[in-house]
Amino acid sequence: MTKVPPELKYAKSHEWVRMTDNVATVGITDHAQHELTDLVFVELPAVGRALKSGEACAVVESVKTASDIYSPLSGTITEVNQAIVDNPALINSDPYGAGWFYKLTPSQAGELSQLLTAADYGKQINQ
Repeated sequence: MTKVPPELKYAKSHEWVRMTDNVATVGITDHAQHELTDLVFVELPAVGRALKSGEACAVVESVKTASDIYSPLSGTITEVNQAIVDNPALINSDPYGAGWFYKLTPSQAGELSQLLTAADYGKQINQ
């Protein structure tokens, strides 16, 4: 059974967002990492880059495919997770913890409310 933590928000493109104060931590869902299988390469956006919601900003490569990762929120990158660049398997083993991708400061207040709840995301992936 795929994990869908109830406290997170989700994009239809399989990214998750955890808000802490005014910082959004972003990663890919357990469902996404299962679909991709074993991840072997990650390219992250640069710190300081301004993103628009829905913009492709990172790339993951698995043994079977390469996929763009889209930003679920508009904002500016404040931190990236170098650990997943060095060890992409962290995304497979801990997608909601050590496998996070980047942190950003959101610039559009209303966007978070447009993301899916855990229940809605669960329906999208048929759980």
